[in-house]
Amino acid sequence: MIAAIRVLRRHMIVFQRTMAANAMYNCIEPLLYLSAMGFGIGAYISELDGISYMQFIATGMIASSAMFAASFECTYGSFTRMHFQKAFHAMLAAPVTVWDIALGEILYGAVKSVFFSSLILLLVTVLGQVSSWWALIIPLFLVLPGIAFALGALCFTGYITNIDYINYYITLGVTPLYLFSGIFFPVNTLPGWLQAVSAINPLYHTVEICRALALGRLDEALWLSLTVLAAYVVLLTPFVVRLWKKKLIV
Repeated sequence: MIAAIRVLRRHMIVFQRTMAANAMYNCIEPLLYLSAMGFGIGAYISELDGISYMQFIATGMIASSAMFAASFECTYGSFTRMHFQKAFHAMLAAPVTVWDIALGEILYGAVKSVFFSSLILLLVTVLGQVSSWWALIIPLFLVLPGIAFALGALCFTGYITNIDYINYYITLGVTPLYLFSGIFFPVNTLPGWLQAVSAINPLYHTVEICRALALGRLDEALWLSLTVLAAYVVLLTPFVVRLWKKKLIV
């Protein structure tokens, strides 16, 4: 665990130098979506699910920022460190195991996930889109989906051999999760089979919990969302370790 923290510390030092560039995608882009969709479509939809359309989207953007931050860092970032910078191979020359490296990557993806989604939470709070003190728990909760999204991305990164293949993960994986997660419209308006697919969408469950905390709409169904996210963490962790051992120890 100590070695994994050192791996995380190394990444955080690098992150300090590239924070501004990272913020462009992880903060500015969600705000552009929020402005365009909120003011554009919001002009035609006065209220959705009992709240304004701007508020509906804003609470979903907190969750989507968590997914994008972890997914991009643990695909493009991890692949670059593994294949181009050879950072992991250098680490293995020290008393560091593959598990330490993988855990450091998972923690780094989760830290970036919580950091940027918390910034979005702060911004939408300033804009008056958050109405409950339960929102203070959101950064703590986002550790769980941050780890889950990091694990999903690291599984894919551990499998591929060409950085261009990440386009498959983003287009066929991350984008559908984003569009059918209940950020822009309630998933109960979808056809039955798409609702069933959304039920296993980790971003959908992240959105549900962020929205509930931001608006103070807590109910027992949120425990199911927490369980689904925890299940992803439990199921994906062994795959990450196995794939990365094959990739780094050959």
